[in-house]
Amino acid sequence: MSLLRKVGGVEVNTSSMADIAFLLLTFFLTTTVINNDKGLTLMLPLWEEHPIKIDKNKRNMFTIQLNSENSLLIEGEPRNNLNGITEEIRKFILNNNIDPTLSENPLEAVVSLKTDRGTSHKAFVDALDAIQAAYYEIYAERAGISAKAFRELDLNDRSQKRIYDMARKDIPMNISIAEPTQVNN
Repeated sequence: MSLLRKVGGVEVNTSSMADIAFLLLTFFLTTTVINNDKGLTLMLPLWEEHPIKIDKNKRNMFTIQLNSENSLLIEGEPRNNLNGITEEIRKFILNNNIDPTLSENPLEAVVSLKTDRGTSHKAFVDALDAIQAAYYEIYAERAGISAKAFRELDLNDRSQKRIYDMARKDIPMNISIAEPTQVNN
C-alpha cells in the first residue's frame, strides 16, 4: 500500500505586502519635495530673426542703467538708490509735451532698463518693480483706486476688466529691457 500525499500549493498571505506597499507609497508622497518655479511675469514680444531697428527720439526715452556693482545711472546722473524714481517716471510719462526735456506724450514714452551681466538679480528686480510701480500708480489714479487694488483686479470679471482697460487706455506700459552688456565692456 502506498501512501499518497496530496501535493497542493501553499497559500501565502499577501495582505501584509499590500500594507507595506501602501506605507511606502504614503512615505514617498509625503516626503517628496516638488519645486515650484517662480519668476517674473512678463509678456515678451514675438521672436524676430531680423528685428526692426526703431529710432526713438531721445526725449521720449527715460534711461536707467545698472552696472556689475549695482551702481545706478539714471538719465545720465549717478545715483545711490532708487528713491524717488517712481515719481520721476510718472512725471516723465505724463508730461504731454509740457516740459521740453521730458516725453512728448504717454504713447511715445519708453522707460529703458539696461544692465551688465554682473548685475545682481535683486537690483534688476528692484529697478523693474520701481518702473512698473510708476505705471500702476498712473493706472490706479485714472481708475480712482489704489495701486494695490488695481493690481488685484480680477480680469475675468467684466466690470473689473473694463476698469482695467479704461485705466490703461492710451498709456501703454512701454518698458525696454536692453540686452545686458559684458561686465568688462
